[in-house]
Amino acid sequence: MAEIYDVIIIGGGQSALACAYYARRTSLNYLVLDGQETCGGAWQKTWDSLSLFSPAEHASLPGWLMPKAKDKFPDKKHVINYLCAYEERYDFPIKRPVNVTNVEKELAVFRLKTSEGEFFSKAVISATGTWNAPYIPKIEGMETFRGKQIHSSQYRNTDKLEHKKVLVVGEGNSGAQILAEVSKVAHTSWATLKEPEFLPDDVDGSVLFNVATAKYKAENEGREFNLKNYNLGDIVMLPAVKQARQRGVLVSKGKLSGFTQDGVIWEDGTQQVFDIIIWCTGFHYATNHLKNIAHLDGKGKIKTEGTKAKQTEGLWLVGYGRWTGYASATLIGVGRSARATVKELTDYLKGL
Repeated sequence: MAEIYDVIIIGGGQSALACAYYARRTSLNYLVLDGQETCGGAWQKTWDSLSLFSPAEHASLPGWLMPKAKDKFPDKKHVINYLCAYEERYDFPIKRPVNVTNVEKELAVFRLKTSEGEFFSKAVISATGTWNAPYIPKIEGMETFRGKQIHSSQYRNTDKLEHKKVLVVGEGNSGAQILAEVSKVAHTSWATLKEPEFLPDDVDGSVLFNVATAKYKAENEGREFNLKNYNLGDIVMLPAVKQARQRGVLVSKGKLSGFTQDGVIWEDGTQQVFDIIIWCTGFHYATNHLKNIAHLDGKGKIKTEGTKAKQTEGLWLVGYGRWTGYASATLIGVGRSARATVKELTDYLKGL
């Protein structure tokens, strides 16, 4: 007979590793299934120059501080090395590459259908994040555009962009960072739904995490909380973004109203020619593997109480952002969600 694990953790990035850390401290028989070829989670797929918003000491998983980096904000290679060393340090039982395509539940046992056959467990933690669910809005005429369109999840570097006419779409951090980089070699414009908002120069990810934590505590205690006049979603002024500001690059041309074969139509009716569109428009949730055991909304979101799925006993979701816990999509923030999840899960299994 096939082995039935106490819990299977789906995913191999920071959220899955945080859950594995706390599962390791229990007597649970657990397994991690990672769809990637190697360690490092979604960081393997990000653009080459991506860095953290926070210093290493404010970007660590539970149990082991991230080593300091040569720069204030650790780069992609540093983060991947840390994640790989973290899972090796704790010797988590990880199988990869194993792509989970569907989860079903029969009585009290979950059946996970994967690229490597079927796995069974009494509980499931889904920690697949968002990277595999990129979102691009539908805009009139976009299918007629003869140039190239990519999502930020596909962008790697400025190779082959020199002297091209490039439109970056999206007012978030990815839009600002990619615009800052591409504008050094290409003719760029910036399209946004609203006027971009920038955090003060001295505010980084560690400050944002502290604010999110204070807000979380205030809401739990029924108190009002003042966000100190900045929004947690505003653009972080990393060194490259500050340089772009000095070059006068960070200026939005506003909204798009449509596409032509050769470019775009702006909200004021003017047209502009582009070779390439880079969509920095965010992600939905990579939860399609759960569609047969829970109702997913249009973004892939599932109703939860904390991290526990309301509709499906034995299912938890970790690291998907605010709906699964404040700062739960960050390295330092996911530990709190992971710890609470494993405790809940352990209590649940005792009752079976």
